[in-house]
Amino acid sequence: MAELKCLLWDVDGTLADTEKDGHRVAFNMAFEEAGMSRRWDVETYGELLKVTGGKERMLFDIERGGMAAIAYEKVAELHARKTIHYQTLIADGLIPLRAGVLRLLEEAYAEGITLGVSTTTTPAALDVLIEHSLGKEWFDRFAVLAAGDIVPNKKPAPDIYTYAMEQLGVKPENTVALEDSGNGWLSAQAAGLKCVVTINDYTAAQDFEGADLVVSEFGEANRDAVDVLRNKHNLSDVHHVTLAHLKAIAEA
Repeated sequence: MAELKCLLWDVDGTLADTEKDGHRVAFNMAFEEAGMSRRWDVETYGELLKVTGGKERMLFDIERGGMAAIAYEKVAELHARKTIHYQTLIADGLIPLRAGVLRLLEEAYAEGITLGVSTTTTPAALDVLIEHSLGKEWFDRFAVLAAGDIVPNKKPAPDIYTYAMEQLGVKPENTVALEDSGNGWLSAQAAGLKCVVTINDYTAAQDFEGADLVVSEFGEANRDAVDVLRNKHNLSDVHHVTLAHLKAIAEA
């Protein structure tokens, strides 16, 4: 029977609901700053989230005719400016952690479970979220921060999870991934991981067939019960997701 030794966290949409009111807004700020007419509304950005990676989303939008053609160097420059705007939004406290995230992190850390991050967001964006939404002590509490272009292929490829596990020296059977999207779930699955999915407005209709647990959020004991959308292992009493639930998933 496998024992839970490691939790690997996605960031955007999982630790915090960053997409609609964070990254999307920051992209539009960068576009406006550059004198561009393109704006990504909520629906458009939902479509673009099917593509993993910010620069990749801009390139896809160019290819399909949504954004005027520009050189890759300009795409990279826009993405860098977008990251600065996003950092400001985080620092201003406009994007809080999702319900239950801090509770699960603190409980796991207290029990000596290794914690890591596996995300396609940029290291700079990750750093500012940790500093302002979790606290500087979490730079030491996370044993690995695997982010951005550190691997050649982004989710749904398994690379970022494989990299994190190699850095930590942990095995897939002792690790549970926490995700919010179909691409994230496919990435975790391809890496041989069990996975808990906490959906959001953008990902609610995506396919999570085979995921170990799919919920509306991680939740809290003193709030309304979460919606349980998939419960592969028939876990009981899922009013909110607990560390005991994560351990049971690893052992299943």
